[in-house]
Amino acid sequence: MRAWQRFPTTRNVPLAPERAGLLVVDMQYYCAWRGEGELVDPGPEYDYFLKRVETTVVPNTARLIKACREHGIEVLYTVIESLTLDGRDRSLDHKHSDMHVAKGSRLGQVIAPLAPQGDEIVIPKTSSGIFNSTNAEYVLRNLGIEYLMVTGVYSNQCVESAIRDAADRGFIVTMVEDCTATKKPEWHAACLVTCGGYARIRSTDEMIAEISALAAAAE
Repeated sequence: MRAWQRFPTTRNVPLAPERAGLLVVDMQYYCAWRGEGELVDPGPEYDYFLKRVETTVVPNTARLIKACREHGIEVLYTVIESLTLDGRDRSLDHKHSDMHVAKGSRLGQVIAPLAPQGDEIVIPKTSSGIFNSTNAEYVLRNLGIEYLMVTGVYSNQCVESAIRDAADRGFIVTMVEDCTATKKPEWHAACLVTCGGYARIRSTDEMIAEISALAAAAE
């Protein structure tokens, strides 16, 4: 059998837990915590987003992180954070968008309910797509990860960029739908349609059940 023939013939396959990872995108104080960063004084246009983040995304992501840790699945994070204090290293798009989180800022930290434990990896980025401005692919390959679950905000921006780019780089991707959010429900719905061309779309409950079943089968 040739080497490439060992890969799945469809994206709709269960994880291989020993080769799986969970990527948590931009769940940080800058853009995912009421009262800080972009959300210091959020207008009504953020009502849907904040409700979904606080009542759905954060608790579901916490549950999924817990399941991954219990079963030895690597948990990784990416956050918007410059390599400099003044943000001179940011992408042109982030400069045009006036988007800057200074190196070492609290706004670049993962929010407390989802905080990394031990030596879990946090990769700072200054673009929408983690694969475009970081060594994420190199790190994932070194960790032996081939199956990637993706969660976070915004679903139709940085999350979608990660999903598309991961799929193009040969990862088997799962979007955990109720661990993601954006500003409008119709934007989120459209994102699910688009991302369905690059990833499996699953719920938190489905992924936890899958992880648990695979772990039990391996015992």
